[in-house]
Amino acid sequence: MFPRTARRSVALVAGAALILGACNNGDSAPDALVPIPGEAASDGREAATDVTPTSAAATTSDATTAPATTPAPATDASTSTTTTTIPPTTSTAATTSTTTSSTTTTTTTVPELDVFAPECVYEVASGDSLGAITDSYDDETITVTNVRAENDIEGETIYPGQLVDICVDNGLDDVTGSERERNAAVVATEEQSSIQAQQTKLNELFAGLGIRELLVDGISGPVTRQRLCAARLGLGLPVTLTDMAPGSDEEKTLMAADGLQLPFTTALNSNRWILIDRTCQIMFAGTGGERLDFVFPTSTGEEGFETRDQDRSRVFRYDPALDNGGWHDSTTYPVEIDNPLNGNMYKPLYFDGGQAIHGANNVPTSPQSKGCARLRPEDQDALVSWLGLADVDGPSWSEDRINVTVNVQGEYPD
Repeated sequence: MFPRTARRSVALVAGAALILGACNNGDSAPDALVPIPGEAASDGREAATDVTPTSAAATTSDATTAPATTPAPATDASTSTTTTTIPPTTSTAATTSTTTSSTTTTTTTVPELDVFAPECVYEVASGDSLGAITDSYDDETITVTNVRAENDIEGETIYPGQLVDICVDNGLDDVTGSERERNAAVVATEEQSSIQAQQTKLNELFAGLGIRELLVDGISGPVTRQRLCAARLGLGLPVTLTDMAPGSDEEKTLMAADGLQLPFTTALNSNRWILIDRTCQIMFAGTGGERLDFVFPTSTGEEGFETRDQDRSRVFRYDPALDNGGWHDSTTYPVEIDNPLNGNMYKPLYFDGGQAIHGANNVPTSPQSKGCARLRPEDQDALVSWLGLADVDGPSWSEDRINVTVNVQGEYPD
């Protein structure tokens, strides 16, 4: 339904169009085509109302020269004349349509959240998920894992109206303003990155010394901590089995090192020496004070069977056990059949009574032997070859022939 003023305008345009049509057809009596208000048209149609006729000449002039206007309606229909101007057209049709478009802009103001830091808090809406929320921010620290840790969210469940702190690891609860500990997920990521860097550096420092490469996985397990302990020993740092904290002074020392130093020990006074450290469960072997030749993981005596302190004790016996593939049956802890799984000794080098350095298939990172220092069989072979004993055809009791001393030091790990 049109508003009243719109109906009047349409009627006026229609009447004017009829006049223009008459002019274009060349009729001599255009007034006969103009409907009279309140009377029926000659063809039986209802005449338009509220229209005051105009002269044909005036209508033609307005239709061809003037822009379309709609004057205000006359207040007295009996004395006033209303002029309707028709926009230019090239068509001979008697009807002109006018369309008016309007645009409405609606602005909705969302009230600010009543929290300590509104810019850091997101209010969960229906249908939201943690993934959708974090993906909407262009910030690599705003991840599902980090946001879950920041808000102590278990699993993936969130609910409409829940307030989520998305400013990660800033030391604040941005909803209440209270202080909070560092974000555990961010700390774990930093630690993992740091451990990976440490593992890579440890592999560089120990390259060529006979020890296996670490898996660079960012996980600090017993093997990584054993290697860190050995690096501390070779870099003159306090010897412990603890992790190296990211950014700590000792980590900076590790990362800046271009090689391992010889450990500070009396062993360096010997031509060839072996140093066994009980804290690290590690073995160093070197030549005088000149160079470091090997670093091997070892497992020393367990509680009640501790590997005893040594200060340049000479190795006095070597047994290649040629008749049994190098596996010697212990006389103190014998087994029925020589078998490396039963703790027998592979090519033992004796340095203190029945205590020896020998190969074994089980070499854990903790003390588990009956007083001996275990090496992997391939590491024992490397040690024997370094001593020039690979071709010995039987047991040797010559200290001069074997020519190596042993130092045992360090506190037992907890």
